[in-house]
Amino acid sequence: MTTEHETVAPSAAAPAGSDAPAGTAPDPLANAGDTLLWLERTGTRRYTGRSSRGAEVLVGSVGDEGVFSPGELLKIALGACTGLSSDAALARRLGDDVTVTIRVGGLAHPTEDRYPALTEELEVDLSSLEPDARERLLTVVHRAVDQHCTVGRTLEHGATTTLTVTGER
Repeated sequence: MTTEHETVAPSAAAPAGSDAPAGTAPDPLANAGDTLLWLERTGTRRYTGRSSRGAEVLVGSVGDEGVFSPGELLKIALGACTGLSSDAALARRLGDDVTVTIRVGGLAHPTEDRYPALTEELEVDLSSLEPDARERLLTVVHRAVDQHCTVGRTLEHGATTTLTVTGER
């Protein structure tokens, strides 16, 4: 992770996909659908994550009641991405009311403050399918996740992160 310790002005660059003049760098804080995302501190080691679409998530430390830790959110995002990527295939073959549970996990390395491995388990009842149809569905689900789960692909291939601290000196 790159960390800039100096104070810098907020970016005035145009959002990605905007009608910005040629040569203007895309906004590094741009998100899909022009959604704004931010967190606000609400107490000691407590934040509320917000989106411009009105969504909220409470964030805090492991063990605190009523909040997700950042690591838990990472795992939830991975599982959610798998679910969304595989949903059409599952619903098409098993019905719109198919019950799916995705369990996620992974322990942090004891000294490195990172998750060396994350695991997902997609639970769905495939007993109504013939063996050939079951195998085809499993192939389609794995392919859909491998090709379309942005979170999983990001974790597998790595991503750079940049932290800029803004404010007055």
